[in-house]
Amino acid sequence: MNAEEMKDDDDTKPNGPRTRSKSRNINTTTNNTTTPNGLKRRRSFRPSFLRVNSRIPHSPTQRARNYNHVSDAVASQFQEIMQKSRDNTPLGVIGLTNLGNTCFLNSSIQCLSATIPLTDYFLGYDYRSEINHDNFLGTGGKLVTAYAALMKDLWLGRQSTVSPVAFKAQLEQFAPQFKGYHQHDAQELLSFLLDGIHEDLNRIKKKPYIEDKDCDGTNDEQDAIEAWKNYLCRDKSLIVDIFQGQLRSEVQCLKCRHKNIRFEPFMYLSLPISAHCRSLEDCLRLYLAKETLSGENQWYCSQCQKHRDATKKTDLWILPPILIVHLKRFKFKENGRMGSKNEAPIAYPVRNWDLSRHVLSQGSEYPLFDLYALSNHVGNLGSGHYTAYALNRFSEQWYEFNDTRCHELEERAFRRNQSSAYVLFYNRSARKGAPVIRRQSVSRPDLWPHTQVQDRQFREFTRQSRKWPPAPPLSETNSET
Repeated sequence: MNAEEMKDDDDTKPNGPRTRSKSRNINTTTNNTTTPNGLKRRRSFRPSFLRVNSRIPHSPTQRARNYNHVSDAVASQFQEIMQKSRDNTPLGVIGLTNLGNTCFLNSSIQCLSATIPLTDYFLGYDYRSEINHDNFLGTGGKLVTAYAALMKDLWLGRQSTVSPVAFKAQLEQFAPQFKGYHQHDAQELLSFLLDGIHEDLNRIKKKPYIEDKDCDGTNDEQDAIEAWKNYLCRDKSLIVDIFQGQLRSEVQCLKCRHKNIRFEPFMYLSLPISAHCRSLEDCLRLYLAKETLSGENQWYCSQCQKHRDATKKTDLWILPPILIVHLKRFKFKENGRMGSKNEAPIAYPVRNWDLSRHVLSQGSEYPLFDLYALSNHVGNLGSGHYTAYALNRFSEQWYEFNDTRCHELEERAFRRNQSSAYVLFYNRSARKGAPVIRRQSVSRPDLWPHTQVQDRQFREFTRQSRKWPPAPPLSETNSET
């Protein structure tokens, strides 16, 4: 993916704009030998880096407009470590100590660690300059500082395993429900963690009150842009740039046919599973299906001025550069106690997941996605275990992370875990060139995800993907309910 050069606007310091990290693509070359089981083993691991740009900006104002110096810094750090290392294992393949039922935490961290633009931000950028110390919804930077330290241990350290004790301590201060050593839900952890990082790095210092606008469907493109602008007036951070997209929600009264349309941000898709679901596409279609609101769920119609039966329809409007998909495998009882787990095998695409049939906006980038990480849950609701699969950015090899244990994955693993795949991480790919991650600004709508930006210069930090496992058969990924 690419990050685009950009100067910030109303959220900058009085003495000038801030900088933002941008990482370049780091290519790798390997010499391989074949093992008895058919897998390839690397004899040597020597990255070949892009030539450093000779026109690196030196003044703070110039640096605020691009990420060159950040990408060069990250590349230099990786290069220095690899030159000194005699280990054939690529950087980033490091286990995490289980502190006691913290496999849910370890699995989530490994997936986020494999998210290149997020990791590079903390490795190559002075993120402290963006900490919002006055945001009462955050931690004053404590959580994001602990996360940054953990990423540096995983990518720049020399340990074979890392213990996330310090990070967990700060996480517990932000989200007390994670105190102690009980098993928790990985998706819940991811939701709280990304929210915490967002609030610590929110570039909006004072959030204005903005009332949500109800739309009628006559001008969806413009209404969606206006809703996104209003959102950026209150929430603007690295997390928004990378992980957040936009949904279109329509509710229509079954009596007078009055409709209400809203455009709302989202950070992940939580997809239901029914008895008919066999693939991720099936789950997505179920999520997007029209439903009826009746009984206790009746909708208040402003036209009728009373509660009425209504239909509700959710559609994908804009998808983010990094798409997180959560499969709703766990059911809880009404009293909040443990219920059951749905272990239905769900086939998922590993590469070239084309979502164009589901995305309504005509102004977004083409929604083609590749899998790069996933969190697995094995076992039942009360005594299960989490692991992670992740694609290494240097070796282009998939690895399984099982707490402190890390090993290469065979291709058949993606068939074997269809009953345990729980949270899937996709990065946007592109038919031509590389996709874009933009540092968004209220005053620069041309950089929002709703528009195509052309004739601009980008820096790449995309992973190579020449060693993807084959895509599942069409019957698995596109089966009809």
